[in-house]
Amino acid sequence: MKRKIIIFSIMFLLIDEASKIILDNVLSLGKSITIFDKFLYITKVYNDGISFSMLTGKRWLIVFFSILILIFLYFYMKKFKENKRNIIAFSLIFGGLLGNLIDRIIHGYVIDFIDFYIFNYNYPVFNLADSFICIGILMLLYSIYLGEDNENSSK
Repeated sequence: MKRKIIIFSIMFLLIDEASKIILDNVLSLGKSITIFDKFLYITKVYNDGISFSMLTGKRWLIVFFSILILIFLYFYMKKFKENKRNIIAFSLIFGGLLGNLIDRIIHGYVIDFIDFYIFNYNYPVFNLADSFICIGILMLLYSIYLGEDNENSSK
């Protein structure tokens, strides 16, 4: 399972990094491209915090906790059955965490660009790595619900 997770994690990491590099070179900071008016925009933002502007300016604290989470997940994944869902879930999380971690170490911030408006509420701008992490977590929660973690495999 580890080999497959490494391969897919690298793939998701490369997709995330490519999207950020392209955006960084094509769009000026703070500028937007309308995809669907009043709903979806591509807006370039440098984010030195985490979701909802928490921990802004706490670069090394975020780096430290990101590394701790990666280590925890590395050992935690042993509790899960080897199947496609769990492999993809852990790969999404590892790829997303690594993408944001690399950016924080190198630049001190991540590039966020996916900008949604939902019922006139401007959801915080995020990137593919954030999406990968959230989707991966939801997939793992679903696996736990189905009893596909080894602790609950007797269900």
